[in-house]
Amino acid sequence: MIDLLKRFEKKYGRLKKKGLIIDELTGIKSGKMFTVINVSRPFMFDNRLIPAKFEGVEIKRKIYGTLPSEFKINKKDSEQNGYIWAAERFEQYVDNHAEEIKIQLDNPDMSREEMLDALCFGNFEKHQQKCARWVEEGKIPAFNENQ
Repeated sequence: MIDLLKRFEKKYGRLKKKGLIIDELTGIKSGKMFTVINVSRPFMFDNRLIPAKFEGVEIKRKIYGTLPSEFKINKKDSEQNGYIWAAERFEQYVDNHAEEIKIQLDNPDMSREEMLDALCFGNFEKHQQKCARWVEEGKIPAFNENQ
C-alpha cells in the first residue's frame, strides 16, 4: 500500500503547489477496512486534475479552509438553509467571481462551464442531475434563493 501512495504522489504531487494535501490510504466503513486515498484541497481548486480512482483505488476528496459566502449555511437548521453543495450555489459563485476564479486557477480563457466543472467535483452537469434527483427523492431541500 505504501508503494501505491508513492506512485500517487509521484504522479499528482505537483498539485501540492496548488494546495492539495494527500492524507491517508485506508478507511473503515461498517466495521470493514478498505483501501482509499484521501486528499484535501482548498475550495478554489481545479477538481478535474484529481482522478476519481487511481490504480483501481477510490480517491476521497474533502475541502479545507474557509468557504465562500455562497456556501455558508447554518448547519443547525440545514433543512431551512438548504444543501451546502447545491448546484445553484456553484452557479452563483461562478457568476459572482468569474474573474477571480480565472486568476486563481491560472486559466484566463476558462468558460463558465469549465469553471463550474473545475469547482464542482469535476463534472457540474452530473452534480446538477444528482442534486435534482435528491430533491425529487426528498433527500435534500430544493434550493431557495433566499437561503
